[in-house]
Amino acid sequence: MYPYILMIFVVLFYAGNILTGKAINDLPAFTIAFFRLLVAFVFLLPIGVRSAWKARKTFREYKGPLLVMTLNGVTFFNTFIYGALQFTTASNVSVLETVIPVVTVVLSALLVKEKLPLIKRIGVMLSFLGAVWVVMDGQLLELFSSSWNIGDVIMIGAITCWAVYSIVVKQFMHLFPAYGVLLVMTGLSVLILLPFVAAEWALGDVPSLGESKYWMGFLYLGVFPSVIALVFYNRAVERLGASQASVFLNFLPVVTMVGAYMWLGETIKLPEIAGALMVIAGVILTTRGGTRKRNKPLNYEKTSYN
Repeated sequence: MYPYILMIFVVLFYAGNILTGKAINDLPAFTIAFFRLLVAFVFLLPIGVRSAWKARKTFREYKGPLLVMTLNGVTFFNTFIYGALQFTTASNVSVLETVIPVVTVVLSALLVKEKLPLIKRIGVMLSFLGAVWVVMDGQLLELFSSSWNIGDVIMIGAITCWAVYSIVVKQFMHLFPAYGVLLVMTGLSVLILLPFVAAEWALGDVPSLGESKYWMGFLYLGVFPSVIALVFYNRAVERLGASQASVFLNFLPVVTMVGAYMWLGETIKLPEIAGALMVIAGVILTTRGGTRKRNKPLNYEKTSYN
């Protein structure tokens, strides 16, 4: 039961990332992302500084891929999520986030010419239809109207960022030390976000950070989904394998919807439930359909989203 218990906590921590981001969304997105990463950097510093220093030549040699992974996977992925939560529900964000594996498969087929069998194409279409169903609240005939929620549109940025990150991770992440690369990418992201946060504070009406709920939120975001969930996921993958462990992530919309109902007072609508089921079914078909032999699992300590 040990790896299954770990995966339960992983899903809870990742759902908590969305719910906490929604709970403190009176703060602007860059501010939330910045302080989340600042906390994560402090937490990772004693764990990853030695391995990062030893691998400094590798970081310099592969600075291009490192920057791509940093910008897409660490700097802007969660920034887009927190931006989306300013305008749409936590339930919608969780369903749309589940589309990421499907978009990754599609981009892999387009960019690195990976084959896309018929069953995976069906999965792509099913997931896309489920995501649109959620975004349009079941009103598919209004797809091309102007009634799109801007938060759902912002989530396209998050989905694209992580899909690009996943493709680059597959090619380059194994070259870097696990905790060292997390430390370096987190530190770089803090520096990259600093001018954006300064602009938010100079131009916007940012609430005072003196309230305890903000710092409790930053502490949770910086430690649990940013670090501990990654460690737990990696341990579970070692016992279960990548494919079996990743199935648990399809429960993210379910846990988030329940949490949003109980904690945030959101209403769970039938189109959201139907769309979530369609997305999950499509993800299963896309990521596992048509596979005749088991591929070597990736190191999901570095590739698991959130």
